Order: sequence, then structure tokens, then C-alpha cells
Amino acid sequence: MIDTHAHLEMSQFDGDREDVIKRGVNAGVSLIIDVGTDLSGSKAAVDLAHKYDFIFASVGIHPHEAKEITPDTYTEIKTLLADTRVIAIGEIGLDYYKDFSPRDIQQREFINQIRLAREFKKPIIIHSRDAKEDTLRILKDEASSELRGIMHCFSGDEDMAKRCIDMGFYISFAGPITYPNADRLRRVINSIPTNRLLIETDSPFLAPQQVRGKRNEPAYVRYVAEKMAEVKGLSPEDIERVTNLNVYNLFNIGKADKSGMIVYKIRNSLYLNITNRCTNDCTFCARNTDPYVQGYSLRLEKEPSADDIMRDIGDPKKYKEIVFCGYGEPTLRLNIIKEVSKKIKDKGGRVRLNTNGQANLIHKRNILPELKGLIDSVSVSLNADTSEKYNKICHPVFMNGVFEAIKEFIREAKNYIPDVVATIVDTSDVDEKECQRIAEKELGVKFRKRKYNVIG
Repeated sequence: MIDTHAHLEMSQFDGDREDVIKRGVNAGVSLIIDVGTDLSGSKAAVDLAHKYDFIFASVGIHPHEAKEITPDTYTEIKTLLADTRVIAIGEIGLDYYKDFSPRDIQQREFINQIRLAREFKKPIIIHSRDAKEDTLRILKDEASSELRGIMHCFSGDEDMAKRCIDMGFYISFAGPITYPNADRLRRVINSIPTNRLLIETDSPFLAPQQVRGKRNEPAYVRYVAEKMAEVKGLSPEDIERVTNLNVYNLFNIGKADKSGMIVYKIRNSLYLNITNRCTNDCTFCARNTDPYVQGYSLRLEKEPSADDIMRDIGDPKKYKEIVFCGYGEPTLRLNIIKEVSKKIKDKGGRVRLNTNGQANLIHKRNILPELKGLIDSVSVSLNADTSEKYNKICHPVFMNGVFEAIKEFIREAKNYIPDVVATIVDTSDVDEKECQRIAEKELGVKFRKRKYNVIG
């Protein structure tokens, strides 16, 4: 796990700082970003980053301290920014809850530090409390291709999160998401794609519910990860993997496995990535721009053989199900599906196929009888309520009659596969109720809606 925001340089840790850091390491924390809030704290953060190779520093002036900034402050901050252990400017921003500095000064110094970040090409770490509109306005006004960063210890609403993500920011959450009365925050988390989420402690503040009332410390970041996993319907390991990748993408620190995965585990299911080829080019699909799903790279250098796949699967009974679902259309490799599925079934495993429903068009025959006894469940991407909308959204290779062919595939699948589900992605172009009617009434199968920004 990576604690993306701690204040280990603060006086609350003077008596046992080394022990706190050791507890974090023993709890599985691999990296810590120590964030300065004033000039002396920023210097102390840099000192810590030089003492421990798994600690990095961010330097900046908190809005509470904005009134104390002088030209000399920026001279010293610039010196710190030249240090290789400094990876960001922060904690900067606006705080209208306590108003320890006048608001006009907060805004002025927020802008000055953003411009400094652009000059040094560093991400920013933003504090925003009760200052939504001014924060968003300043970020929009100062936006440029170099402006990246984190909305730290996020306390805003879904609208603010979306607008920040649209500007390229990551959203980080801390201990408050574990509090019993934090349902609003948890709804915000549920609305955010995992490739934009981060976890933090904000030590020594905001201890999670499990240790509430105590001084917070990096070891407790696991409670944040566990709650985030619960909200997102994932495992803590999933959250650890994807947030570590997010940190790597933002700061270029830590590790990122860029090798293409043949098999990848999410929750307690195992997914098989057998091809990157597809007969669709869907508007919502990130296959060509972002090869990662829940922290795994799915960009294949070559398509795997059945032996490659079975070697990586191991014992299929360890998983709830084995799912053919990579960054491509699995039925393009029908023979591999049949061979691997038979071996999985022979070993007592359960198999699901995720498909765009175009297999009969691809192979110019009804392939469903060949899957009888091999596939326990199939999810077919209906994705639209009319042929015209399907073509507009999915851009299929097969333009003539493809939507009707997919519906016929779903209808026919019931004769050979025990569990059949028609799915859509919740884009604004699609009439959800009509899709549900088509699935349940016209085709006689289950219906499920998937969020457009949730992959895997």
C-alpha cells in the first residue's frame, strides 16, 4: 500500500517517529509521501525523504499559512523543488471552514503555487474545504497540459469529483470514509473509476473508525483501503494494486507491472485475456488508449496458447469462476475457448464467457451448440436498444444486421448455456428501460446495467 499523504514531520511524532515508520512498513506500507504545510515542515519532509528511501516529499504552504508567505518563502520553496526527493507541490489550496488566512490571500497564493508547479513540472496536492466553486474556478483558469495532481482527503460532492477528474486530477480519500455517518462520501467513491482513486491517512489527523480518537499513522491506511474495497465491491488487494499504479502514473514512483497479463484476479474470480482483437470499436472502450484493468496491464505481445493459459490458471476450483474477458472479443479464438473450458470443467471449475455476441457472424455458423457443457454462464453486450444506436456506439465491423444477429445469438444461447445475461453500458444514448424490455420480455434472459467508467 502507498500512503499518499502523511505529515510525519509534525511534532506529534517527535517522540516515536522511527517506531511509527517501522509500524507502517510492517503493516505493508511500501511508500509514503510526506507533505509539508509550511516552510519549516517542507524542509523537514525533505530531510525525512533523504533518510528513508521509501519516503518522498511534497513542499508547499497550506492555506492556513498563506498570510505568512513572503517573497523569501518562494525563494526557499524553489530551492527545495530542485531536490530529487521532492515529487510535488503541496499542501496548497483553499480552506473557507476555518479561514485562518483571508480568502483573497488564500486564492492569490493558491494561484502562485499552481504556477510554480507548472514552472517546475510538478503535480500539486490540493486541500479544499468548503471552497468548491473557487477551487474549481482557479483550477480551470490555471489549467494546462502540465497541471496534474491530487484532491487530497476529498470531502466534496460527486459533481466536484467529476469536474476534478475531467481536469485530470486524482481523488484521494482518508479515514473519514470509515465513519458511520459518511454515506455521502462513500457514494462519491462509488461514482469514481478506480483508475482515479488514491488512499491516504493524513497522519496524524483523521484516524479511521477502528482507531478513532488515537493519533493517526501510516499503518492505518489499510483501514481506508479495506473500506474503499468494500464500497467498490473489490478486494483490498485490488485497491492496493490499482492505487499503486495510479501513484506510479502520477509521480513515477513505486512499481508498475507493464507486462501483459494472460490471467488476472479480481475479487475471487479469475479472468482470461486471450486476445486484444475485437470486431467492435466502442466509444466507451479504453482498449486502444489505456491497457489497464484494475491495475493489470492487458496489452498482449502475443496471443497465448491453451497450455500457457492453463499453466497460469493453476487449480480452477480456487476461484468463484473463470471468465473469458480480456481487452478483446474472446470468440475470435473459439478453439481456445473450447479447449481451455473443457480442461477447466474437467478439473471442477466454473466458466463464464463475456462476449459481444457476434461469434456466429465471425465464424459464419451457429457456434453455440459447440459450447454446450463447457460454458456455465454467458454475458452478452447488447449495449443499445436499436440497430442505429448500436452502430453509433459500437462501430462494428459487421454493419448490416449486426444488432439483430446479436439478439438472435442471445435468444439461441438459452438452448445451450444455463445462465444468459444481456448487458448494457449506462451511456446517455441508450434507453435503459427499452433494453431491459428487450432482454427480459423479447429475449427471455436476465438484464444487467454496467457503469461506463467501471472496467473489471
